[in-house]
Amino acid sequence: MNPKLLFWVPALLRLVLVFLAASVVWWMAGPIQALLLALLIVLGMLVAQLFYLSKLDEWLADPQSGKLPDGWGSWTEVFARLYRIRRDDERNQADLAEWLARFRQAMQMLPEGVAIMDDVLQLEWCNPAAGKHLGLTLERDQGRRVTNLVRQPEFIDYIILGRFDQPLTLHFRGRKLQVQIIPFENRRQILVSHDATEGERVEAMRRDFIANASHELRTPLTVIVGFLEIALADPDLDAATRTAHLNLMTEQATRMQRLIEDMLTLSRLESDEYPLKREHVDVARMMESVAQEARALSGGRHQISVHVDGPDVMGSPEELRSAFANLASNAVRYSPNGGSIVLSWERGPDDLRFSVKDSGIGIDPQHLARLTERFYRVDKSRSRETQGTGLGLAIVKHVLARHGGRLKIESEPGKGSTFIASLPNTSLPG
Repeated sequence: MNPKLLFWVPALLRLVLVFLAASVVWWMAGPIQALLLALLIVLGMLVAQLFYLSKLDEWLADPQSGKLPDGWGSWTEVFARLYRIRRDDERNQADLAEWLARFRQAMQMLPEGVAIMDDVLQLEWCNPAAGKHLGLTLERDQGRRVTNLVRQPEFIDYIILGRFDQPLTLHFRGRKLQVQIIPFENRRQILVSHDATEGERVEAMRRDFIANASHELRTPLTVIVGFLEIALADPDLDAATRTAHLNLMTEQATRMQRLIEDMLTLSRLESDEYPLKREHVDVARMMESVAQEARALSGGRHQISVHVDGPDVMGSPEELRSAFANLASNAVRYSPNGGSIVLSWERGPDDLRFSVKDSGIGIDPQHLARLTERFYRVDKSRSRETQGTGLGLAIVKHVLARHGGRLKIESEPGKGSTFIASLPNTSLPG
């Protein structure tokens, strides 16, 4: 029905009823009584209107759907319509609040920094990543100009020139950042920051890896090619010299083969194409095999003992054996003659531990953090003497990471080192 009719028809009916009541009183008691009755009824209706107007005024001060009165007469429909409008509005506000909460939560989790600025570059909002990248704090810096907070000449020039189609590379607070401003609406701008520090570090590691690998391969190849040139240039080379050259070429070829095998092992460990296949690992048997290899490498120059006081685990036997053997062979290579080496397998308070303790030369603390980097050597000359490839600890680190473990190194110059390969208790058989 037409809303106008819903209002006017009941109103006219009430007026007709007042007229009829006054007419009846006129007929029974006279015109004065009829007029008084009509005035009383109209006054009551006016008081009712004023009462509901006051109720409406109170509700408008705090418009909640649950606080609307029921009303009387035309007010019933008025309040009913207000209730429906307010209920829909509250539902929309709840939906908007939910979406806003989701948006803010998503912004909080983003690794990219996001800051919203007005047309004069005053900070309106930023997420934690932007605070971490640019040193912003929303509670402290809201309303302040971003150019006063990020005092970098390149950043200020970037804003003044307004060339926002390309990101700006910025070195700030010890980080390499890529920042870009994106205008939106008429009076707001979004500042997006990306931390490229890790990417730069990975790229530097890649360059170093290629350079080091090329150097490590070039050295034995140079020796082999040199001896071949000598042999070709002098066919009458005596047998003893020829045998010595062949032995050196074999040694360098073996070194190059080990290097290539270790590089392939690292590549396989890092590849998603080779997922970890867990099998039952007889640790005691593996420890004895690793100890035998270490004794063979030592040639009786070290005292090597084995201590097993832990359970078997689930994992890759080949990978774990490679990690344990690398740690044991390193201990042999870097321990002086007559030194002692202890290989241990035990269950700790919250993990399983394979440890190699030696009485070797020890390691200066400044080198400990970098030992697991590819081709990183504390003493390059000694490493070449011991025929190390420089990839052993990198392989250990990747093997343990695939098994959910980690490598811990304890060392003191002149007092030996302890390498601890820790595996989680989740590695225990079902």
